[in-house]
Amino acid sequence: MADDTARDAAITEEPSLKRVMGPGLLLLFVVGDILGTGVYALTGRVAAEVGGAVWLPFLVAFLVALLTAFSYLELVTKYPRAAGAALYTHKAFGIHFLTFIVTFAVMCSGLTSASSASKAFASNFGEAFDLTLGDGFALTAIALGFIVLIGLINFRGVGESVKLNVLLTCVELAGLLIVICIGAWALGGGNGDLSRLTDFQSAEGESAFFSVTAATALAFFAMVGFEDSVNMAEETKDPVRIFPKVMLTGLCITGVIYVLVSISSVALVSPEDLGEGDAPLLKVVAAGASAFPLWIFAFITMFAVANSALINMLMASRLLYGMANERVLPRILGKVHPGRRTPWVGIVFTTVIAFGLIWFADLTALGGTTSLLLLCVFTVVNIAVLVLRRDPVEHQHFRAPTVIPVIGAVACAYLASPLSGRSADDYRIGGILLVVGVLLWLITWLYNRFVLHQDSTIDPTNLRD
Repeated sequence: MADDTARDAAITEEPSLKRVMGPGLLLLFVVGDILGTGVYALTGRVAAEVGGAVWLPFLVAFLVALLTAFSYLELVTKYPRAAGAALYTHKAFGIHFLTFIVTFAVMCSGLTSASSASKAFASNFGEAFDLTLGDGFALTAIALGFIVLIGLINFRGVGESVKLNVLLTCVELAGLLIVICIGAWALGGGNGDLSRLTDFQSAEGESAFFSVTAATALAFFAMVGFEDSVNMAEETKDPVRIFPKVMLTGLCITGVIYVLVSISSVALVSPEDLGEGDAPLLKVVAAGASAFPLWIFAFITMFAVANSALINMLMASRLLYGMANERVLPRILGKVHPGRRTPWVGIVFTTVIAFGLIWFADLTALGGTTSLLLLCVFTVVNIAVLVLRRDPVEHQHFRAPTVIPVIGAVACAYLASPLSGRSADDYRIGGILLVVGVLLWLITWLYNRFVLHQDSTIDPTNLRD
């Protein structure tokens, strides 16, 4: 792998990205990236794990995310460049394979997240058009059709539009505020049952602690997204100064919203009913405001999860393209369509993987796998903060108290481990995805080493090994 100094020198020769994001737009990006499929689709599944105390796993997930956010803030203000976890892993450990695994895990988390969004979209599509889809072929067919549509939009080329990001964020936020307001209105009128909030339930033979950690591992899916904002560091005005305040504010806003949504949900709908189906918040709206047109809320939910799917599929295909250009994946995955100027092979590849995930995995497994992959990445990032303390930089930057990344690494590692009560399906799906990635990396490594190095027309020193 090229020396960091040489790489930095090469980067300085390229035109810099345009810094257009101030505090307001960055805050909307953070909030909009966190809000979405997780809380809209998985609130019921969390309730099925712990009963009425559904707010507790969301609160614990928020606290774990907050600890990791401190580590990200130290690193993004220390190295205000795009690439996120991959950059930090490379700088801390300098092991090409580890950097690849972290990058590929982030990409796979995008695919599992988009696939879960597709299933949630299909469920809300049925509610919006009053269709009885069940859990069979019809639901899967709509989810597959939706991911194809996302792939076509991705292929056509989606320009980054601040106005579109603001609009979709407002739609997502509006849906959750509707749930909170309906809950407050119903409870104020004497409807609902707040006593459920302390009604803790756990599976037979399972302790309360393991029930909470298992539910937290799933609820953590709703808190991810803040880590994506560090990739905007080179397009943010004065990132060293504004990132700490903006990221922490965004996390706190979403954490409060999620806890209030979970309280409204379980107060109006029993945990048993909330845990059935993939559109739990529709049940909350129906229970708290029977006159409210459910089809409107179903469309709001569809917009929210569609935004999540599009963002994640864009991220996944571009990461694949970037790794192919770095010659850590087959070069064909980096091919760009001459007309649309989009990475069409990478888009097709990620869409096919999403097809398999939608077909063989349910919504809970997809959400759990997303949180598993990112918890592993967050563990590495928390450790990288401590390692990189040996690498001082000239400018002032945010510094997290040492105890925070230590606790963050332990908490993330625990929630990613079998000790947390995590489903075996999470490891099965995550393992299959990583095996695919390792095989691709191995094929590329062998090709670079034994084919390109034997080509006398190619200078081996120019290869990124």
